[in-house]
Amino acid sequence: FDPAVIAALTRAWRGAAFFAAPTMVKRLVESPAIEALAREHVKGIVYGGGPMYVADCKAAFAALGPRLAQIYGQGESPMTITAMDRALLADAMARGDDARIASVGCAQTGIEVRIGGTGDDTLPAGEIGEVLVRGPTVMRGYWNNPQASARTLANGWLHTGDLGALDEHGFLTLKDRSKDLIISGGSNIYPREVEEALLLHRDVAEVAVVGRAHPEWGEEVVAFVVPRHAPPTADARRAFEAA
Repeated sequence: FDPAVIAALTRAWRGAAFFAAPTMVKRLVESPAIEALAREHVKGIVYGGGPMYVADCKAAFAALGPRLAQIYGQGESPMTITAMDRALLADAMARGDDARIASVGCAQTGIEVRIGGTGDDTLPAGEIGEVLVRGPTVMRGYWNNPQASARTLANGWLHTGDLGALDEHGFLTLKDRSKDLIISGGSNIYPREVEEALLLHRDVAEVAVVGRAHPEWGEEVVAFVVPRHAPPTADARRAFEAA
């Protein structure tokens, strides 16, 4: 992915629209090439492949305007589970609704989405569980792997392996992959939530949070931080955490 090539293409073509992973959008926005982007020629940028951090989404909206839309899916139901169009995202930005900005939108036409708990019981709005999907876009099964197909499509629902919650309006917010969940002292910790908080620090450019084995707590949280300039001092980190 080359931001300069994207900028050149927007100058050559009117009504351009393209798909980009959140990382690509971030690279485009932070590249000097953004100044050469013909925004008036860009109809829309659909991002997906993973949730975009709220801070990155706000920066992209500020740089690109109301041209962003989001779509969520996976190989077993490609690009077809939920969506948030340009108008919905622009409205969330105007209202400063971080919860809505962090979501991946609502179920697409003909698709059912619910949050499953123990035994696939449907969880109420706001509770976190596995994202379950049903609809005509869901795969029939894995090629020559009936055991995996039976597990993934148990009870007639696609078990995505993603953890998330639905709000009272049907907007889905992804928390993390189930395998990425950190359990420390019996508490569930979702790496994305920690990453979102750390990205609020002005000196943090990028961050990734993982769990590490701990003899007392079971797991502890470890953050790998890329500083924007110089690494924040210990006093600055403590002051930020206290705030």
